[in-house]
Amino acid sequence: MSEPIDPTVVDYVNGLADQARLASRRLALLSRAQKDAALLRLADALDAATPTILQANAEDIERGRTSGMPESLQDRLRLDADRVAAVAQALRDVAALPDPVGEVVRGSTLANGLQVRQVRVPMGVVGMIYEARPNVTVDAAGLALKSGNAVLLRGGSAAASSNHALVEALRGALAEQGLPADAITLLEEGGHDAGRALMTARGRVDLVIPRGGAALIQTVVRESTVPVIETGVGVCHVYVDRAADLEKAEAITVNAKTHRPSVCNAAESLIVHREVAADFLPKVLTDLAGAGVRLHVAPEVGPYADAAGAAYDIAGEGDFGTEWLSLEMSVALVDSIDDAMERIRRYGTGHTEAIVTEDRAAARRFTAEVDAAAVMVNASTRFTDGGEFGFGAEIGISTQKLHARGPMALPELTTTKWIVEGDGQIR
Repeated sequence: MSEPIDPTVVDYVNGLADQARLASRRLALLSRAQKDAALLRLADALDAATPTILQANAEDIERGRTSGMPESLQDRLRLDADRVAAVAQALRDVAALPDPVGEVVRGSTLANGLQVRQVRVPMGVVGMIYEARPNVTVDAAGLALKSGNAVLLRGGSAAASSNHALVEALRGALAEQGLPADAITLLEEGGHDAGRALMTARGRVDLVIPRGGAALIQTVVRESTVPVIETGVGVCHVYVDRAADLEKAEAITVNAKTHRPSVCNAAESLIVHREVAADFLPKVLTDLAGAGVRLHVAPEVGPYADAAGAAYDIAGEGDFGTEWLSLEMSVALVDSIDDAMERIRRYGTGHTEAIVTEDRAAARRFTAEVDAAAVMVNASTRFTDGGEFGFGAEIGISTQKLHARGPMALPELTTTKWIVEGDGQIR
């Protein structure tokens, strides 16, 4: 049994949730033009507040460095002028997207004359529980506003100063426009109990989305009484098939691992068909070693790693299911596509899986049989991203199957209601 939640923290979170509920009712009445104008003002406010945001972020980075935070986590936490500009631009991108609210999903006129429509509507109040990713603060706020939802943000303590500066800028911009500042609320008190109170505020909060490491996600899934969309731990694989174009495979593997290794769509494991190992592994392992990647290899891959001058160790069973989130990667050989897919079933997390092949039949089998939110053919796993898919910013990548799967953007932050119009019909 979990320890009881501090009642004063419960009251604090419930009070903020009630204020967010009132704000959500006003947001639900806004037109697309009003929401888009608000988002553009929020983006301008972030640009104007960049020096304050960077100073706050420097405080977080210094605390993290002092406490021994790994470099990969510091990379997730770090903001610079370009990254602040990018999150501001993400708000502008969201403003340019179609508004899902009011979209008729399906409808018809029944034989008795009733007009029946299923229409997209906001969720209401969305809770976000996440770790040291300040960009999530802005992405969640922007997507929530555009979809007509209020958002309660519980960010990790490592990003406390950054999140405070970001949310102050956003709330100030809302207030300047006569919109409810409580549409965007940061839970800054109560420690871990605040997160627990948020995930048990059933009736006040409509949806909780956790975003972070496996421990955080499983805690929310296990303890929440509010409905949860489970976002993904990413043990992503690149499988190089016997019919692969090896130049493509080399570029895809290196990009998938090294482009930004600390994120969930980075590749964590390389699987190579034995028939192409002698031609492929010397090149790709040399490239990975040159990029600073430490390898965890099956025993038969060891000689190739030696020849490439790579830092490596012989992998244990647990290494093949590890989300490294750093410049580390496991490598194994297989005898067939069936063996590759079996490894993915055993070690994958249902996030993103990639095959490199020129064999259309193999590609069809892989896309049909691999159970993941995204399956790539001859493309890097790094493309599993709301922005790359054309959704604007994303609020997370769902690895579950109900309601939402894959990158979640505006439509996934709505639910539907049935609207039935008649002219006096009775049953």
